[in-house]
Amino acid sequence: MDYELAIENTPGTVPGGTGILLLHPSIGETDRIDTDFFKTDTDHFLVISTRTTAREVEQKLEHYEVDESRATILDTLSIERGYSRRSADNIYYVASPDNLDAIVAKTREFLANHDGKLRFSVDSVTEMAYYADDDRAYEATKELLALLDEYDAVGLFHLSKEVHDEETLDKFRALFSGVVDLQEDGTVTAEFQ
Repeated sequence: MDYELAIENTPGTVPGGTGILLLHPSIGETDRIDTDFFKTDTDHFLVISTRTTAREVEQKLEHYEVDESRATILDTLSIERGYSRRSADNIYYVASPDNLDAIVAKTREFLANHDGKLRFSVDSVTEMAYYADDDRAYEATKELLALLDEYDAVGLFHLSKEVHDEETLDKFRALFSGVVDLQEDGTVTAEFQ
């Protein structure tokens, strides 16, 4: 199954199983790319949020006019920060951003329980590495990429260029068949195999 991409300077479509690495300087411009990724050719999508709460993700989707009826959110912050959690069918919770096994398990649950064209984004791998460490975040990323293959889905993984050294960035780059590089000025370059 092929998926349309609405990210500038990327191929028009990518096959199911494709993981895309979004390298970015700061978080400001990533929302536009993330929401464009979800708007197109998607039946259901999962936002794996290690950076913001479910409420903040909902505000982002609303601001960028993304169809929230197709959204499921995995909130990894609210429990750790002691925020109240709203019970909803489309919101999953795990205890903290370093609970990587639970993040992978909840992602598998989402993919197994939905049909059609499925996408997820990990916002962000950098936060996973901050709470856990680079090696554990790398292994979790590999597991999430394997789920894309298994369920014929596509995924977008955020990684900050400002936080990681070049060796770490290269290690993550090597996992992905597509890399989108967001510059400080908002321009986008991409490299797909």
